[in-house]
Amino acid sequence: MKELELYIHIPFCIQKCRYCDFLSGPADDTSKRRYTEALIREIEAVPDDRDIRITTVFFGGGTPSVLPGEWTAAILETLRRKFTFAADAEITTEANPGTVDKEKLRVWRESGINRISFGCQSSYNEELRMLGRIHTWEDFLMSYALARESGFDNINIDLMSGLPGQSLKAWETTLRRAAGLKPEHISAYSLIVEEGTPFASMELDLPDEETERMMYSRTREILKEYGFVRYEISNYALPGRECLHNVGYWTRTSYLGLGLGASSLIGNTRFTNTPDMGEYLRNSANPGCLRRNIEHLEEKDEIEETMFLGLRLMRGVDKHRFEQTFGTTIRKIYAPVLEKYIDLGLLAETEDAVFLTEEGVSVSNAVMAEFLLDSY
Repeated sequence: MKELELYIHIPFCIQKCRYCDFLSGPADDTSKRRYTEALIREIEAVPDDRDIRITTVFFGGGTPSVLPGEWTAAILETLRRKFTFAADAEITTEANPGTVDKEKLRVWRESGINRISFGCQSSYNEELRMLGRIHTWEDFLMSYALARESGFDNINIDLMSGLPGQSLKAWETTLRRAAGLKPEHISAYSLIVEEGTPFASMELDLPDEETERMMYSRTREILKEYGFVRYEISNYALPGRECLHNVGYWTRTSYLGLGLGASSLIGNTRFTNTPDMGEYLRNSANPGCLRRNIEHLEEKDEIEETMFLGLRLMRGVDKHRFEQTFGTTIRKIYAPVLEKYIDLGLLAETEDAVFLTEEGVSVSNAVMAEFLLDSY
């Protein structure tokens, strides 16, 4: 059977964070219900294909946890009627601290959700306020404890470094506080100030380049003390607890995005749903009318993406899978690039894979840019 991942976009949040450029925003209960009903119509209208097996589902946003638990359960029930699920499918929902309670967590568990990703970001309340987050560190601790009490044994904590006014010591403290809770996974991202966000129009006291570099280095060192293995540039997991949905993304597994503005990659075709809410509500029962930015990738594009995305993983790009997919070897296409960066100590190669070295990770964007092809 063909493997497929599902991404479900819930575009609602209680308050927009100052750094957020995602398609999301506050809404009333009526709007949330209308959207949920439209999302279910879209799922029901997806063409049937029993040769597909769903390996992962990811509820993202926005803040998916702002929906009542029963609505999330109804979405999942519709998905199970439409698709064949793998017995061990990973089903994740993002959640903001303070938006979960025992009843919602119970409904999630009964509906099949088996992984929670908490958007914590910091253990300092002053940093959380500065980011525009609605929760405190204490709210996060309470939500985390409730999730554990409810039986969730696969939890991710999102953390953010490079914040305005943040010191190296404060970042190290946040890392240790989070790791000390013994989650299965920690995503540690550096703040990126995106155009159009409130942060973009503010004068921010951001850490200098050397401090940022030290933050990144200390992240790996500190989390290693707690048993975490870095398996992707910004993601760390206890052994065997990597996020399967994201690994699928970095290895170009096909995924279908459902909901407002959701992106998809099916084979060599990329497309997104309309970002216009009115249009989505009107046309959700006809998914073909929702699609925008349809792009049929050439083999050259697929090769580039395979290298860009695969090099984000510490295990690198699988040479055998590359040859099976494209009928040629990485070396035949990229020999000069490989030799250059292997000599510089930024890339390494084994019989099975090509991957970034520790030094290469720190300049990954520059290295990856070399895998653009002028022609193929």
